[in-house]
Amino acid sequence: MSTPINKLDRSALRFNQGSIVVLTTIAFLFSLPWLIAFTAAVMLAGTIFPKVGLFKLIYKYAAKPLGIIKPNIVEEDNAPHQFAQGLGGVFLAVSFVALNSKLIILGWVLALIVLALAFINLTVNFCLGCYIYFQLNKVGILRLKPESRNEND
Repeated sequence: MSTPINKLDRSALRFNQGSIVVLTTIAFLFSLPWLIAFTAAVMLAGTIFPKVGLFKLIYKYAAKPLGIIKPNIVEEDNAPHQFAQGLGGVFLAVSFVALNSKLIILGWVLALIVLALAFINLTVNFCLGCYIYFQLNKVGILRLKPESRNEND
């Protein structure tokens, strides 16, 4: 009997995606570029330091214990999702720079791309960033290295 190498809580991913959708929508509706910067910072910090990602911590210490969301643990590598989150964080960071450089349309288009992709991932479980990750690996730009860690810690 083999033990799973990688475990991932899909509910944590969905909470993360939902948080991105909500914050980006609020930022767009109320024209709050600082909220775009905040969301970008949370996403990038969570990519670089996965255990301290704010959305993951809120899920782990509030949503899950309160029973708001039930865990959905699966055997899956988190690396593609981390890549996708980092890519989204970069898009939002560039969005914020554009918004503050008077490139308003470009800034909001970039933010809305992130919003749309997070919403698609949340609702139909298709992650474009993950797809890009696998395609980059296929052509040899990225090297897949399954990590032996449990993302639920």
